[in-house]
Amino acid sequence: MTMTQSKSLPKIRPQKEKVFEVNEDELSRLSFSELKRIKRKSPRQFHILKWLRKKKKATQKEVSFNLGKVDSALKGLEIKKLINISIQEKYRSPLINYEETYSEPWKMTSEQAKALKEIMSKVRERKYASFLLHGITGSGKTEVYLKAIEATLKTGRGALVLVPEIALTPQLIARFKARFGNKIAQLHSGLSKGERFDEWRRIKYGEVQIVIGARSAIFAPLKSLGIIIVDEEHDSAYKQDERICYNARDLALVKGKMNNAVVVLGSATPTIETYHNTRIGKISYLSLSQRIDNRPLPRVEVLDMRNEKPGTILSLRLRNAIKERWERGEQTLLFLNRRGFSPFVLCQECGYSFRCPNCNVSLVFHQDKRLLICHYCNFCKPETDTCPECGSNKVKKIGFGTERLETEIHRYFPQLKVGRIDKDTTVKKNSLPRILEQFRKGETDLLIGTQMIAMGHDLPQVTLVGVISADISLNFPDFRSGERTFQLLTQVAGRSGRGQIPGEVIIQTYNPNHPCIRMAKDQDFLPFYEEEILFRKELKYPPFQRLVNFRMVGNSLSKTRDYASFLGKLSNELQKKERSFQNNIEILGPAEAPWEKLKGKYRWQMLIKGKDYRILHQFTEKLLTLIKAQIKISGVKLTVDVDPLNLL
Repeated sequence: MTMTQSKSLPKIRPQKEKVFEVNEDELSRLSFSELKRIKRKSPRQFHILKWLRKKKKATQKEVSFNLGKVDSALKGLEIKKLINISIQEKYRSPLINYEETYSEPWKMTSEQAKALKEIMSKVRERKYASFLLHGITGSGKTEVYLKAIEATLKTGRGALVLVPEIALTPQLIARFKARFGNKIAQLHSGLSKGERFDEWRRIKYGEVQIVIGARSAIFAPLKSLGIIIVDEEHDSAYKQDERICYNARDLALVKGKMNNAVVVLGSATPTIETYHNTRIGKISYLSLSQRIDNRPLPRVEVLDMRNEKPGTILSLRLRNAIKERWERGEQTLLFLNRRGFSPFVLCQECGYSFRCPNCNVSLVFHQDKRLLICHYCNFCKPETDTCPECGSNKVKKIGFGTERLETEIHRYFPQLKVGRIDKDTTVKKNSLPRILEQFRKGETDLLIGTQMIAMGHDLPQVTLVGVISADISLNFPDFRSGERTFQLLTQVAGRSGRGQIPGEVIIQTYNPNHPCIRMAKDQDFLPFYEEEILFRKELKYPPFQRLVNFRMVGNSLSKTRDYASFLGKLSNELQKKERSFQNNIEILGPAEAPWEKLKGKYRWQMLIKGKDYRILHQFTEKLLTLIKAQIKISGVKLTVDVDPLNLL
């Protein structure tokens, strides 16, 4: 390793702490008069000895907490050889003191019991098996996870639990900690480097039996793995599409096979591919079709915003519903999947749009910072009322995000206590669990959030969910945009009415008759699947064909374009050369990516489609070999993404 390399590595070392204990051999040699002398002349030393004998062993932190500042007294005892001081390793503890009310397991429904029985029959066989646990929101999937893990631990094997967002880990960890104590380790980006270092070693040394974490936790070195849970398996956050491209959900199935472990994929809105795999027998299907205690699903109302005054953020219907909940002491959740104050700033005189110089996207205005910010590269510039193009002062902020929505709520309801969860409010460590805990305790009446609040959270006092701009995700140029819209709306609607009081959902949209919105209104997955699967089959999209995305990123537009052109030429030549490729491979592109410039880099991509993944892999390997042999353009990076989720 070179000196440069070693300097770049993070200097993370185990933490050490002093441990004190009485030297019984030396103490036993003291006469009664010598002990009396210590008590008379050094009462603090005598008190420490008495306390330590009772305690047996104590760390520096424990001594300071119980006895105060006693460093000089400890030093005196050390000189007299009446205490032994040793150094032991200390783990950094990332577990948050998060209040939990669900520590006691409740009686399972017949559907839960049936699902658990099938899962455990495979766990006891110690053979690989995969299940989709398809449970509507509030049906008690987490309790099935807990019971299955409890039974797995009794067989002497461990459990790995994956969640898509760190937003879901505090509540889940609290429930697991209440049930399993400190047998848990967690791995996610919210940990400090030191905490992650210690958690990884606890797992490696076999000191824990359960690991909970985001996608990177799939690589945790957990010994004797018996079960893997992938909660909210549909979430795209499981896919990493930079550096090493992988999908933690798919790797969970691979890891399950390697360890003869059971894999449970859980979701109220499974991906089209996962549900299709249950239809063709690749994955076993388990259903939870009823909410706990037969609680009803929330009543959903779709509100046509075309009937509202242009520029309206909160309809009169939604404002009245918020007021009713506030007066009754109930809570409201407002979902808007766009942060900031205004997503567009433009000149009404000449049409100039404030855009990021590094990315081909609009700058977003953030009122609290008085800045225009790029949400991709973090470029920012001060707010201005003057157009840099024509000098006009007719600069207008268009649209709205969570920050403006919060301002709007305060305008209509100045006495309402409001919380907000998005990337801007959760930068500081533990800020996310703190905001959620305040909401749970009733310290805030209304919570605004992006997709971080859309799934997994159990908030019993929420009886109203308002969806602002339900159309946002429908407008993305991606064949999965309809599926993602259905999933988001269904998931966020499921946050309402999870307690004793029935819930209500109001969806504000300009497309009230869109099939995704119409079916999300009824939380009706099966009709949505049947319609979506026909569309996928007709256009030869997954699950009927596999995709490989060749993504090219470069500093120079011309060099990146030339690289893409050469790659396309090689691909077509390779396809014509071999008969197996002619009939089984379809090449789309190369073309500029929908977001053609991000973080100062130009982006092109080429999609390869095919039914047989083996032929796709052969084609990809041969193409990469040809590229290495024939072309090397500096400043252009090629990434091969198998089964891509992000095509933007």
